[in-house]
Order: sequence, then C-alpha cells, then structure tokens
Amino acid sequence: MKIKLGVIFGGVSVEHEVSVITAIQAMNNIDQNRYDIIPIYITKEGEWYTGEMLKDIKIYSDMDLLKRYANLVVLYKKEGRFILQSKGFLKREITDVDICFPIMHGTNGEDGSLQGYLETIGIPYCESDHYASVVGQDKIFMKQIWQASSVPVVKYEWFYDTDYQSNGDQIISKITKIGYPLIVKPARLGSSVGIQVAHDEVELREAINDAIKYDTKILVEEVVQNLKEVNISVLGNYRKQKLSVIEEVGSKNDLLTYEDKYVGGGKTKGASKGMASAKRIIPAHISQDLADKVRDIAIKAYRSLNSSGVVRIDFLIDEKNKKVYANEINSIPGSLSFYLWNKSNLEYRELLDEILNIAVKDYKDKQNKIHSFDTNILSGYAKNVGIKGVKK
Repeated sequence: MKIKLGVIFGGVSVEHEVSVITAIQAMNNIDQNRYDIIPIYITKEGEWYTGEMLKDIKIYSDMDLLKRYANLVVLYKKEGRFILQSKGFLKREITDVDICFPIMHGTNGEDGSLQGYLETIGIPYCESDHYASVVGQDKIFMKQIWQASSVPVVKYEWFYDTDYQSNGDQIISKITKIGYPLIVKPARLGSSVGIQVAHDEVELREAINDAIKYDTKILVEEVVQNLKEVNISVLGNYRKQKLSVIEEVGSKNDLLTYEDKYVGGGKTKGASKGMASAKRIIPAHISQDLADKVRDIAIKAYRSLNSSGVVRIDFLIDEKNKKVYANEINSIPGSLSFYLWNKSNLEYRELLDEILNIAVKDYKDKQNKIHSFDTNILSGYAKNVGIKGVKK
C-alpha cells in the first residue's frame, strides 16, 4: 500500500514562484511506486488547493484556470486521520494524507509558521521542526546561536525599522565602524531578495530603505575581502549527518542575486531550473585545508540549530587569510540542493527517500517523548466552585 504524501508548496511569500519550481522538481522525482503524491498548493492569498493538474508547472501561468479545476481545501485531523476537505457549502473529503513534505521558501512556510500548524494537528512532516525553522529563517537569531556555539560569523550589526526611523544617524554611525563595503539584508527573507551592497553612506541609506520594505529587522554585515563563496548541503538530523560535495558559486554581480539563482536559467532554456541553473563550480576550487574547515563548521552549524532533513549552508571564505565564515543556513533549500547530491553519488530519488525516512524516524522519536499527563488538575475545579462559580 502506497504512502499518501502531501507536498505543500507556494505560499504567501516573495519566494512563491521559487517554491513552485522546487516542488515540481521534487514531485517529478519522488518514487511513485512507494508514494501516492498529493500536491497541496498555497496561493499568494493563502488559499489551499489540491488536484493532479498542480503537478504541471504550465497550470501556474493561468491562475483562473487553476482555481476553476483544482479543489479548494483545508487540512485537518479527524478521528486519527489527516483529511483534505473541500471548502464551501457542500463540504466533502477529497483525500487523506499520511505525511507532509513542506517545500516552501521564505516567510509563512520555511520560517516555522507551517511547521507549527502541522505539529498542532499532529501530522508527520519532512525537514526541520518549527524551532530550527524559525532560527534558520531569521539571520539574526541564527548568527547569535552560531556565535554562542563557536561557529565563526562575520562582523555585523542589526536593528529594527522603527529604531532606524527614529535614530537613523546614530545607527549609521555605529554600522560604519565595521567599514565599507557593507551588505544590507532583510533579516528573514531568502533567495537574495532585498539584499544590496553599499560602498558609501549614500548607498547604505538607500539599501536600508529598500530592505525595510521587506522586513522589520535589518542586518548589516561586513564584506569579506579576497572572497570566495561556497555552499555545502547537509543531510540527516541531530544524531547523524552526511555532507555533500562543496560547490563554488559565482556571479557577475557583487553577490549572487535572485536573478542569478532563478531567472538566468529561464532566459536561455525556456523555464527556470531553480538553484540548479545558477552559475557554479563543483567541486569548489579551494584547498584541502579550507574544504576541511567548511565541512567541520557545517556539521557544528547544523547540529547547533537542531536541523533535520536536507539543508544548504552558505559560506564566505577569505582565501588570503584562510578564514572561513558560516553565512546562513537554508532550511528548505532551493531545488533541495539535489544538484550537490547528484555530484556526491546520491540520485535525486534517493535523496528524497532519505529525507522522508528521516522524517518518519524524527516523528517516532517525538512520539516516544512525554507531551502531556493523564491527570487532569481541572477535574476538581468544577466540584469546588460549581456551575455558578464557573459562570462568574
């Protein structure tokens, strides 16, 4: 009997389209002999849809057609089953789901929001739990935990948008002590959205004003000199981890932009291949010593956040001074980093199998822990106060 796998993607996020690309790639590679794949698409308005047509990327070019033929649904628990039920006056069960695979990037999906809902109804799901997802999405939380765990990070400052609006000059003065050039980032977005490099105060103020459009928390970091940017993927959980080959990423810009990652591939081949289309060198052209540092730091960074499933960790290397810095973690990486695992002798279908197996193990581990007590301390409350007391 096949396992009913609900693949959740889309979402209310600036990375909505990226999520669709990653999910379509995954659904095309999941072992259909083991899994009955049930696509669950969340629109930019937050509505949930399911239907076979959602496996075809062409349907997303016509949202009116999609909404006409797909089923508008809600996911909830009923008598131990996890049900996708149609919305509207005549409600009916569309199907049930055994396990969910969130393939969402950015806010409202990768940031722990969706994971928290799935945990509330009790359904098993893949990838990191809501704790690791929250920290993985918030670059400031991430850096603070990494610093406490002796994971090397670059110099940085952070602030709230309201602080900048009331004390902008003071914040600028504090930031510039790091030294130009600087990188300005919204704290809780991904895919390089809202990120800019500033070479002077004018550019710094412009970059901050732009980042504030996306987030209430802003991060400003030093730019690493003699820079080489590399990434590595980690697969596992807190007990055991596997490492992929290390990739070197490049761009014609000062940093790898959203267009470099997702749009560039579509210009020449008709449709974006997600992160698989970005310019990269595999394996990275770095020394054995630097490669060993990247691997050691990757494991420490992964475990310190209690990550699970597959992630991609991005690194900044100062080649001249032989320094390696963890830059950020992607809890649900673009294209699920399958291109790194392919180069590590793990086919995409095998990678997806491992992610799903890890999810089941994590779920069973959690079920073995104590989450509530059989005793009800409120049972004697009504006897003492009576119904009248309760009504008061």
